[in-house]
Amino acid sequence: MVVNANNHGGGDRYVIGVDFGTLSGRALVVRVEDGAELGTAVHEYAHGVIDEALPNSAGGRALPPDWALQHPDDYREVLRRAVPAAVAAAGVDPAQVIGISTDFTACTVLPTLADGTPLCELDEFRDRPHAYVKLWKHHAAQPQADRINTLAHKRPEPWIARYGGKISSEWEYAKGLQLLEEDAEIYARTERWIEAADWITWQLCGSETRNACTAGYKGILQDGVRPSATFLTTLNAGFADFNDKLDLAPGAPGISPLGARAGSLTAQAAAWTGLPEGIAVSVGNVDAHVTAPAAQAIEPGQMVAIMGTSTCHVMNGEQLAEVPGMCGVVDGGIVDGLWGYEAGQSGVGDIFAWFTEQSTPGYVQAEAAERGISVHELLTEQAAAQPVGAHGLVALDWHSGNRSVLVDHHLSGVIAGLTLSTKPHEVYRALLEATAFGTRVIIDAFEESGVPVNEFVVAGGLLRNSFLMQLYADITRRPLSLIGSSQGPALGSAIHAAVAAGAYPDVPTAARSMGKIERAAYTPDPKRASAYDALYAEYLRLHDYFGRGANEVLHRLRELRIEALADCDSAERDSAASDSAQRDSATLNATGAEA
Repeated sequence: MVVNANNHGGGDRYVIGVDFGTLSGRALVVRVEDGAELGTAVHEYAHGVIDEALPNSAGGRALPPDWALQHPDDYREVLRRAVPAAVAAAGVDPAQVIGISTDFTACTVLPTLADGTPLCELDEFRDRPHAYVKLWKHHAAQPQADRINTLAHKRPEPWIARYGGKISSEWEYAKGLQLLEEDAEIYARTERWIEAADWITWQLCGSETRNACTAGYKGILQDGVRPSATFLTTLNAGFADFNDKLDLAPGAPGISPLGARAGSLTAQAAAWTGLPEGIAVSVGNVDAHVTAPAAQAIEPGQMVAIMGTSTCHVMNGEQLAEVPGMCGVVDGGIVDGLWGYEAGQSGVGDIFAWFTEQSTPGYVQAEAAERGISVHELLTEQAAAQPVGAHGLVALDWHSGNRSVLVDHHLSGVIAGLTLSTKPHEVYRALLEATAFGTRVIIDAFEESGVPVNEFVVAGGLLRNSFLMQLYADITRRPLSLIGSSQGPALGSAIHAAVAAGAYPDVPTAARSMGKIERAAYTPDPKRASAYDALYAEYLRLHDYFGRGANEVLHRLRELRIEALADCDSAERDSAASDSAQRDSATLNATGAEA
């Protein structure tokens, strides 16, 4: 998809922001002086999310539950296709582009050789799942995360409190330990275990860097120190060298601050993108964290929620505090000079999509089609017509596990209060409310830990749903501001590109000129907010009952599911072996008869 824009000539300067999401990558052309967005283009990943089986070209091997992989060449294709298309759509002269910057989902990590070659692109490893990119929502490393957390508290390790008391299965160390324990050969061949945010920057400028954001939040780098070799060896003797796979080659620069220049665009990358060779390439960043400057929301107390398939909550603080269940607090993790905090929800838009695609009856689909609107729009319209609490439902938003504050990806969704008269739009509304309740749990955790949340700012695709936005304002009891751009991460990356190119001295200065925000676009309604308080109390009871150990039924159900799937796979393998034996026997008999 390409968005056209009028021709913009003259002496203006431009930068490119490239946002690598879960299903696609988007390039955005931005004018340096005022942040005007002039042209954008999207490229869908050919392989999408690889969560059921490897591509047929790689043997089509089936994947276990909770896996989510990607193919790195899909990321290069975004540079080859979306960037030149965005420049063409903007109608600008590529010679006037002075810098490019990227952001990525995280923790999205891949194993490579020392020169950056992904292992999945080597012929001998194309059919090995662990050789591929592990997407942020790859949750199969939960057992490894549990062991890391248990040992960290037993020792105790000083860094564990910086992550709310728990390391997520999504992060670098848990995924790395899973790699070692499930495919030791791939682990041994891995010379770099690198965030995609740093890998794509490497592809652009030919220089290997590590950005402060992913290193701190996903790579357990605190105060310049990673977990010790003794800690790693206690987890698994073969894990002692893992830090070497995370770090740069000896003699290379250390961790790069956000907005710094990683290097210059190479001739190869210039040919891919159509941009001038030698322009500035900024160090990598994370899609959520880069959005805060785009929304002019980098002052302490401004929480930014980037709402899409999942939600990431980021904010700055002047002081270091330890918030239970947060994803991390990192010095300079969002902007230099402030402590950057992160929390999040593993499933939000994904949950809404699951319901419309898997659980909506035919008559709802037919009505939406007849009216020429989406199922989401129809269900939202019907849900908005009901008073708060009229559905008699409360749900837990754990369909993709819980990132904050429980940090447990083996949890699953719950809907309580269903009756034979429950309508689809009522369940849909309960799911919308559940995600807002999950956000309120996160806000409350920050407030109770001495980190005030004064303003709630929303970015991402879901801000277009006005009913959902009002619902969030009511449930959180806070004014809700909106980013003034539909391309928050890409705009944030463009801001960092402008700083890397020297157009602005730092990110806050660039954000004041290039960022956009609509203050208090939604304000809480006191009557609805009070009604939601009663539902929130019920949500908290279920949250603690199912999530804090009172009843481990969700974990037990998951174990039963995995056992059943394993039995099924075993039976299928036995059946296939039997069929093969029968075919071999028949072949031998036929051969003997012919002889």
